[in-house]
Amino acid sequence: MTTALITGATAGIGAAFARRLARDGHNVVLVARDRARLERQAAELHDQHGIEAALLAADLSTDEGIASVEERLTDPTHPIDLLINNAGFGLKGSYLDVPMADELRMLKVHCEAVLRLTSAAAGPMRERGRGGVINVASVAAFVPRGTYGASKSWVVQFSQGAARDLAGTGVRLMALCPGFVRTEFHERAGMGTGSIPDWMWLDADRVVDAALKDFGRGKNLSVPDPRYKALLGATKLVPRGALGGLSTRAGRKYGPRRENG
Repeated sequence: MTTALITGATAGIGAAFARRLARDGHNVVLVARDRARLERQAAELHDQHGIEAALLAADLSTDEGIASVEERLTDPTHPIDLLINNAGFGLKGSYLDVPMADELRMLKVHCEAVLRLTSAAAGPMRERGRGGVINVASVAAFVPRGTYGASKSWVVQFSQGAARDLAGTGVRLMALCPGFVRTEFHERAGMGTGSIPDWMWLDADRVVDAALKDFGRGKNLSVPDPRYKALLGATKLVPRGALGGLSTRAGRKYGPRRENG
């Protein structure tokens, strides 16, 4: 039986990945900051699907948190077959309005943690000749959106480049780029969502279903909805300045989006 490790596993896309993979018979290692929520989630997945559900409480905005997950990924006695780098968050405000400490924390989670955890997982996978990594980015990677968009653009470029470098080794990498996904974080952060059209909202479980299909087909980039694929195609015809203005206004209004448990 294979084992998947999922960061930001207690809510949103991360929780949807955990449910789907457990339902498909995979053991899971759940990573997030809130140990109590991890314990409840692990018990539910074990009871519902009969799989092994381990937990690891870790804050990926710290060196200690990243190192603890690296250690688990490189444990030769309990190999990880699939890594889902999902942990992340957004910041409320435009450039220079956001404290530098918050910007650096975002880069720690979105870039440094993704690089370190992907590398920790991919090395043993290459030695075994099999394995995979899905790095959760965003459609914001394709439009000007300050630090958030820039960090997600890095995730896309890194994932696709690493996928090419590992071609033929049995290790697959894919960047997942969803649009707006309904999660509990909008309510927890007190974010208004009224001005976002209903058609732009995606369901986390459907995002995961589409992502795993694309991953199974060997894609290194997944935009899991035809509406967003069309929207991204249209962005090539719109001046980048206009896209940046729209994206920045949305970021100020909707504030932080946390997927780090």
